Amino acid sequence: MAGTDGIDPALSQLARQWLAAVRQTSYLDLSADALQRFFERQAVQLTGALATGDAAAAEEVGAALIQIGLNSPEALQRSIGVLTNTATGEVLGGFAAGFARAQRQKILDDQERIRRAWTRALTDAEHTLQRELHHQAHHDPLTGLPNRVLLYGHLTEALREAEDGARIGVCFLDLDEFKTINDTLGHGYGDELLVALADRLRGCVNGAGHFVARVGGDEFVVVVRDTKGPDELTALAESMLEELSRPVRLDGHELAVSASIGIVEQPARGAEPEELLRAADATLYLAKADGRARYAVFDEQRNAQQLLQYGLTGRLSGALDRGEFELVYQPLVGLADNRLRGAEALLRWRHPELGTVSPNTFIPVAEQSGMILPLGRWVLREACLAAAAWPRDPSGAPLLISVNVSPRQCSDPRLLDDVRAALAESGLEPASLQLELTETVLMQETGRPVQTLRQLADLGVRIVIDDFGIGYSNLAYLRHLPVHGLKLAGAFMAGIRKLESDHVDEQIVETVIRLAHTLQMTVTAEGIETADQAARLAALGCDLGQGWHFGRPVEPVQIPLTRSPA
Repeated sequence: MAGTDGIDPALSQLARQWLAAVRQTSYLDLSADALQRFFERQAVQLTGALATGDAAAAEEVGAALIQIGLNSPEALQRSIGVLTNTATGEVLGGFAAGFARAQRQKILDDQERIRRAWTRALTDAEHTLQRELHHQAHHDPLTGLPNRVLLYGHLTEALREAEDGARIGVCFLDLDEFKTINDTLGHGYGDELLVALADRLRGCVNGAGHFVARVGGDEFVVVVRDTKGPDELTALAESMLEELSRPVRLDGHELAVSASIGIVEQPARGAEPEELLRAADATLYLAKADGRARYAVFDEQRNAQQLLQYGLTGRLSGALDRGEFELVYQPLVGLADNRLRGAEALLRWRHPELGTVSPNTFIPVAEQSGMILPLGRWVLREACLAAAAWPRDPSGAPLLISVNVSPRQCSDPRLLDDVRAALAESGLEPASLQLELTETVLMQETGRPVQTLRQLADLGVRIVIDDFGIGYSNLAYLRHLPVHGLKLAGAFMAGIRKLESDHVDEQIVETVIRLAHTLQMTVTAEGIETADQAARLAALGCDLGQGWHFGRPVEPVQIPLTRSPA
């Protein structure tokens, strides 16, 4: 009876034996019928090879086993065991050779596939890694916003691609008093707050197609392309300030913050990224100086002043050693008898390139940079040395040397030692030294400044309040402090300087003078320009006068050490 597909039953039986012998040696992804038919075909081909002596046909049978997945040594061994009684040695040798060659080729093919797969996987892992590294290099890890590197690239591209007439805007934003939150609640809360506020900024800015980046701890920059003018930027700033001002709730804490924003809006052509960011940053600090929780728009004049101050900062540190500072002296005159009572030492900076720099320009720079301390120490020493050479006035009283002391100097624990050293080196009597300071220093009644001033007063040094009337103190408050005199603020002098006397202003000045005298304080008026003004103030009881009427600031040798009554 014929076997499957009409083949000889004996061959069909051989195929079944062969399949049974090798089936468990490898996993075969074929059905039982398909496997039976496969082995029947191989049995037929081997029979033909045996009849013709065709070893190549036997090799094809060996290779066919590899193709369906029978590639183990056991499969070869068991196949030869089944076929030994049927085939000759030559046919079995061809079968084994075909199996081995096919197996070797399969191994090579598998290795190539693995190599290609590995290469593809490695390449994919490297595109992924590069993307991740690029993202990390260009984005802030906390908020996910672009960082300073990506901001600079975006701004550079925006300026490079700008067409003629196109404009660009930059907002530099900084949170107000954010350090307080970190210091009181911890950096964890600070980070959560930054994330929440960054999301709000992203909502304000990205929705309008603008670019926002985090460039520092609590600093953000917004770039607006193709602006229509400054009003577009101020409207955006207002919306950001409003959005950021809403309280943020974090673990039961309701945190409210404000922000300050510096705005620059200008033609894009010819602009430089560094200059745009610098100008916006500088303008930001103008907003903070104006009171915070607001925005400021770039102003050319204020920017020029800031640039001057930035330039002075670098030069200031060595200017003292180079001998660029000098002191000039303006006479202090008794208004009742027109006699010289002393002089105020005024600091001047003879800049080798800018000429004489106004104290109103360089003193804030010195105060901010800390240079005011060595500079103030030098002024104190030089002024005492100059005054020590002056004779006493005709009445026998020593002439006063008046020296300005900055708020930072008053907080310096070395001030008392500096004064003692200057007095000791110069031989000047403490009663001849008068220190002028602002009202704000004295507001810290229990702080270091007031304690130091009490020690100076105990030493015999006079303490005078400069520009009295522009701060927050009053005479009743000053009664409990070591104050020996007042210098009237310019606002008090406005009415006195008029051609026709302002009686209200005169009454105010007279009241201040009377109260000061009641508290055993002297009163000095600055800015006296005419004999008439001096006479009015003398009539009101003012003790000392200073101004161009009595003399402009001069070198110490030019001080008029004798002055006759008018």
